Parts: sequence; C-alpha cells; structure tokens
Amino acid sequence: MTSSDWRKVGRLAMRHEGNFWNAYYALPNTMDSALLIGSIAMTAVTGTGGCVRKDVFMKMMSDFVADMLEDKIGVRPDMSDVHAAPEHERAGHS
Repeated sequence: MTSSDWRKVGRLAMRHEGNFWNAYYALPNTMDSALLIGSIAMTAVTGTGGCVRKDVFMKMMSDFVADMLEDKIGVRPDMSDVHAAPEHERAGHS
C-alpha cells in the first residue's frame, strides 16, 4: 500500500497543544472527529534529551496507526512519508 493509498483512510497528526504534544488519528484533510491516541509533555521532548524522546514518541505513534490500519484493512501502510500539516491545521489557527 502506497502512502497516497493509506492517506485516503487516515493519517497521523501531531499537534502542540498547551503543555502537551498530542498525536491524533485523523481522517484526510480534516481534524474533525480526530481520535487522540497519545500525549507527551512538551518538556519531555524539548531540552536535554528531547530529540531522542521526540523521535521515540513519533515512532511509537506511527507504529500504532500502522497497526490499527493493518488490523482494519488488512494491509500495513508505509508510514515513512512525512509531510507538514496544512497551514489551517497548524498551532494558532482555528
């Protein structure tokens, strides 16, 4: 399954919200009804050692979404194709 195929089913969305970095499973092109799948304190992913913890958290959330989609659709998506969020979904936008 190519990245463009699984994007039709959903995506991993990472958002800095308040004191947390939140991971959501979201439908393509919208955050409406997005499912919160994990959170980590921003202090854990910034500062000393933060880069390593940020990478580990992103990998864990990516693996979870891939597992969830594989369970639902029978094919494991390639989660390596990372894109920045659309401007309207970035922090500070409604």
